[in-house]
Amino acid sequence: MSDFLLVGGGVVGMMLARELADAGAEVTLVERGRCGEESSWAGGGIVSPLYPWRYPAPITALATYAQAFYPKFTQQLLEETGIDPEFREDGLLFLQVADKPAALDWALKEQQQLEQVDANFLYTKEPNVAAGFENALWMPKVASVRTPRLAKALRASITQYKNIRLLENTEVYSLYQDEGDVLGVEGTQMIFSARRTVLCAGAWTGKLLETLGVETAIKPMRGQMILFKAPPKLLNRVVLMDGYYLIPRKDGRVLVGSTLEDVGFDKQTTHVALQALREAAFKMLPQLKGYEVERHWSGLRPGSLDGIPLMGEVPNYRNLYTSTGHFRNGLVLAPAAARGMADLLLKREAVIDMQPYSFSKEA
Repeated sequence: MSDFLLVGGGVVGMMLARELADAGAEVTLVERGRCGEESSWAGGGIVSPLYPWRYPAPITALATYAQAFYPKFTQQLLEETGIDPEFREDGLLFLQVADKPAALDWALKEQQQLEQVDANFLYTKEPNVAAGFENALWMPKVASVRTPRLAKALRASITQYKNIRLLENTEVYSLYQDEGDVLGVEGTQMIFSARRTVLCAGAWTGKLLETLGVETAIKPMRGQMILFKAPPKLLNRVVLMDGYYLIPRKDGRVLVGSTLEDVGFDKQTTHVALQALREAAFKMLPQLKGYEVERHWSGLRPGSLDGIPLMGEVPNYRNLYTSTGHFRNGLVLAPAAARGMADLLLKREAVIDMQPYSFSKEA
């Protein structure tokens, strides 16, 4: 019997599996498809919440941990697996921000590097950005990763662990429990048992909890994105305006995201979203009009109460935990979520205060 059974193999589940395995635990990771190919694969990969000053303090705490974690971690993954997650710390430019005073106040309070810059600075950094902006906000330490490559590297990493058992293409449809003691999960093929079970199944976590009669705010929120096949150096860093962002990749491609749609578990892409994403991209980077949209896809983010993840022990059930509800910030928050949950599960001294993410906030 495993020490821990993790349900869900996105970046949150895979990073937690590594943390637990590094501590010597026996871990079973069960994934309904292939690891990293749901919400994690679909994300943009900005290592910061969008407009971070608009988020509550619990999000800032997790994001700050992750931003310090990723540079060394992505290099470690490259050395372990030969797969480059393409970590880039090129900074982020915010165009046309309405609440600049709030942003600057937040930066001062949280000791974050954020400043207002003039047009000369903006166009020196990004000469191809649309003309007419008089100033911008600049965060020089914001990085990005290429999420499919990060997911591939994480999957390759965990397969090298002798104490991680990976079970992909394995659907879980209910929790196996006896008078409040959760003993594991029931899948389409068999029952998987463990001393403790952790639900890291993103948008699907809410459905699993419903089988126990546990109601949460976790629900799927569709996000659609597109990718332009552009040449290198057309864009050099992340640019954000009106809630849409452009992310350059090492090969020149430019990713544009994203929509936010409450449509249940529908992953279809739509022409309306495609047009909205194209128009947003052209407003920021007009030269993209000369390049084709190479891909258009969607993912289901795990929506949550105030965007704050739900992490901790499930009330009225023993040996059952969740790490879910990271909403639009799964990649950003995953390292801190993994460390916080591992400390909780292994009864180690806590590096991160997990109280703000517990079920008590949903009461």
